[in-house]
Amino acid sequence: MLKYLANNERLVERIADSYPVRRAAQLAISVFYRGKAKASEMDPQKVNTFMTFIRRFTQNLKEGIEDAKKQIKK
Repeated sequence: MLKYLANNERLVERIADSYPVRRAAQLAISVFYRGKAKASEMDPQKVNTFMTFIRRFTQNLKEGIEDAKKQIKK
């Protein structure tokens, strides 16, 4: 069922055009640029620590998505 919904181009387009999704994207970009501005003002050691956290978070997120894909296929 989830696979069908994800492959339904019209549904994905309607969801992407919805206000909550557009607003979430706007907020994500806003947070990104604010963080980028703050990072330029920060101590390099703190920036390195933060980047390590982001890399680990991204890796864990990717692994979680892969696990979810495997479970859906079963």
